[in-house]
Amino acid sequence: MTIRVLLADDQTLLRSAFRVLVDSEPDMEVVGEASDGAEAVRLAREERADVVLMDIRMPGTDGLAATRLISADPELAGVRVVILTTFEVDDYVVQSLRAGASGFLGKGSEPDEMLNAIRIAAEGEALLSPLATKGLIARFLAQEGPSDPDRDPDRAEKLQSLTVREREVLVQVAGGHSNDEIAERLEVSPLTVKTHVNRAMSKLGARDRAQLVVVAYESGLVRPRGDQ
Repeated sequence: MTIRVLLADDQTLLRSAFRVLVDSEPDMEVVGEASDGAEAVRLAREERADVVLMDIRMPGTDGLAATRLISADPELAGVRVVILTTFEVDDYVVQSLRAGASGFLGKGSEPDEMLNAIRIAAEGEALLSPLATKGLIARFLAQEGPSDPDRDPDRAEKLQSLTVREREVLVQVAGGHSNDEIAERLEVSPLTVKTHVNRAMSKLGARDRAQLVVVAYESGLVRPRGDQ
């Protein structure tokens, strides 16, 4: 199956470089280019893109607004957004995850990292680059503090629906650990971990692992800077 990639960036030269890189891979192809967020949303629908590489800062409708629009559109439920940003410590990073992005990469990432990111996102997994670990996410969420579950009965009820093991796995996911790492920590198989992750996503209404991380911190299940 060929991964259909949409490039959204207001810099023509950068889009051209990304196109050459993506089109050089046998399992993926660029199906469109957008210079602003509004065009990205339109093309994502028209070209049936699987993954959108979305610049966070563009004129008009920016990447954050476009990500929200894509995430909120049922017809685009299968579209994964990977945010591209110059500064991985930008406050927009966590806002992007909250808006529905599957993760983000710095524009200075190596070509192999970007190609791997596209494949990971296309598979429905979360992409959190090496700098986007629990410390970064926790730091920004700590600026507002974790949400009080009592203020959101629906979310509190969903959290209560998780089994003890699913909560344990969710805490590990929020810590930035892979399925293999979680399996080793909890002394279970990677397949078992994947099953628990999928069940947690279903119960919490999360699109992918990135959304699980945000829910874990915002709900207060995981505390910023806590011991994971």
